[in-house]
Amino acid sequence: MRLRAIRGRLRVYLGVAPGAGATCALLGEGHRRAEQGADVVVAGVQTGGRPVTAGMLEGLEIIPPATAAFPGAAAGDMDLGAVLARRPQVALVDELAHSNLSGLGYASRWQDVAELLAAGIDVITTVSIGHLDSLADIAEKITGVPAGKTVPDPVVRAADEIELVDVTPEALRDRIARGHLYPPGTRRSGPVRRVPRRAPGRAARARPALAGRFADPEPPAAPSRRPY
Repeated sequence: MRLRAIRGRLRVYLGVAPGAGATCALLGEGHRRAEQGADVVVAGVQTGGRPVTAGMLEGLEIIPPATAAFPGAAAGDMDLGAVLARRPQVALVDELAHSNLSGLGYASRWQDVAELLAAGIDVITTVSIGHLDSLADIAEKITGVPAGKTVPDPVVRAADEIELVDVTPEALRDRIARGHLYPPGTRRSGPVRRVPRRAPGRAARARPALAGRFADPEPPAAPSRRPY
């Protein structure tokens, strides 16, 4: 009789704002687990041209992305099939709210993560508070930045571990000014490029209300159940 795989564990780094440092926290945890002997792979992380983030990828096994062809161009995304075939102990998957390219399987990355967990693979991932279904509208009113893509709340609430990644408004402004979020010479994309000048301060005032909903996550689901 074929035994059903025990569900993998999900750890979520919950960023209070784009640029808070959730991706660096993700990669740092990946290195720590690899140093402790775990079989860790990078399943989906985009550096955005950021030298610090790119440097943290060094020493970690990276699963090459799957590609989809478009008129005059080709683009890549996380290769779910390759990660499942590789069967690591731990998969690092950035941007849980990411929308996958058309033709590469599921529409959303959180659905890819569900498959990895169901296969018994532990997943470490990131998501910004403003990309949660229940908080997207609130975050947009406060910061003026539309979420664009979101994750259902139960996906995050079912996580075995949730760690809040915070940043002060002053530190965030400094990172933007120094080009740490979108370095010179790179195409500015994603929510960071649309952050209004006063958004960091507004986010700081709203931080207790936004973060409080997920500061005390619900108990994890039983191993035999999928999180959603």
